[in-house]
Amino acid sequence: MTNDKTQFRFRHTVGERTFGFKSLAELMAKATPARSGDRLAGVAAETAEQRAIAQMTLADVPLKLFLEEVLVPYEDDEITRLIIDEHDKLAFAPISHLTVGGFRDWLLSDMAPPAMLEKVRAGITPEMAAAVSKIMRNQDLILVGKKCHVKTAFRNTIGLPGHLSTRLQPNHPTDDLTGIAASILDGLMYANGDAVIGINPATDNVAQACRLMKMMDEVIQHYDIPTQSCVLTHVTNTIECIEQGAPVDLVFQSIGGTQATNDSFGFNLATLAEARDAALSLKRGTVGDNVMYFETGQGSALSANAHHNIDQQTCEARAYAVARKFKPLLVNTVVGFIGPEYLFDGKEITRAGLEDHFCAKLLGLPMGCDVCYTNHAQADQNDMDNLMTLLAVAGCTFIMGIPGSDDIMLNYQTTSFHDAMYVRQALGLKPAPEFDQWLKHSNIFNDDQFTLNHQIPSAFEKSLKRILGGH
Repeated sequence: MTNDKTQFRFRHTVGERTFGFKSLAELMAKATPARSGDRLAGVAAETAEQRAIAQMTLADVPLKLFLEEVLVPYEDDEITRLIIDEHDKLAFAPISHLTVGGFRDWLLSDMAPPAMLEKVRAGITPEMAAAVSKIMRNQDLILVGKKCHVKTAFRNTIGLPGHLSTRLQPNHPTDDLTGIAASILDGLMYANGDAVIGINPATDNVAQACRLMKMMDEVIQHYDIPTQSCVLTHVTNTIECIEQGAPVDLVFQSIGGTQATNDSFGFNLATLAEARDAALSLKRGTVGDNVMYFETGQGSALSANAHHNIDQQTCEARAYAVARKFKPLLVNTVVGFIGPEYLFDGKEITRAGLEDHFCAKLLGLPMGCDVCYTNHAQADQNDMDNLMTLLAVAGCTFIMGIPGSDDIMLNYQTTSFHDAMYVRQALGLKPAPEFDQWLKHSNIFNDDQFTLNHQIPSAFEKSLKRILGGH
């Protein structure tokens, strides 16, 4: 608070008191709902009162200002250049007259049906999306997220309204192929795996990645499963795997919202372009050619000391510009994985998950969420149940499916095969249509009510006996 108005670009007066903010970046940070990462970075609002004033001040900021005032210098950051250089002025035109507050009202109104949101998405920058999310309640994020329809395809069709997909995540602490195969078959029996069968390798090198890719490809081909596989290794490893003739479906990379963050991850936009071109050259998709899979997470820029004093949620939204550039099949925020230093408890994790889903969908991404937490966070599975249910209502593209919700390789808690069944049954959501038909054809699903066959389908019985050593 101050009465010296000269040093502040953004001001808001309440009674005889004037609150001021020196820059757009500071205003955005102070307006952000409370979270531990921003407190750690020293950019968070000092009081709830200051946060509320910042949100009111932000609501009056014209959307056009985000095109005139970048948060990370244009000359220093290739993501800023991507955002500004590829901004679609024609798509922006219908909303160009709005303030952040007016944008919120418009998004929630009947004037913004799914078709209209699709029309304007190329005109929305990540910073605009982040700004409007900061002045929205959870229910606002859910309602608008549900109106944002984003469809992608490779061997099946992801993101259709009324559908919820899952990543089957069969990680193993020693990459034991028998253990991985058992988890894959277990997940398939619970109708998981239509988004992707994706392994985080315990040993991360090209030879191991090729080995895991070949194993998953054999399973997919043997059972004729309309899905795709991915080994979540570094993008440069995947390029080498393609050069060695490995059966690569999707190219994976964790991404951040500043060039410095991605430099710390060991890649840039040119690397991603090379990888996408290499994957496309394989022509392995049957119903589409979306070949990229990205993961994000609030706090990644701060943990790399690459956040430019910007709040972590805005940095996260900027990562979506990177993802959007490469037309991915899947994107997900690993929302509670980095730890309580960035999202302290269940409430902060829930808010971040809803923000990430809203911003990504608004920008046109097929956004899922790893609904998760680490064991030293102030959260539990009930918090995850709440967030998973809210995201499913909001039209989340996919969630994770892991045996018992406990990843024994990465040592964190997420969602289980059973959790996916729960949310599909509770909300009447289906898997991807091609995968849904395969489940019925394979006698895993009995009917359209998502009831599982009580017997092991004959096609899988021999495989399970072989895994179990004939018992």
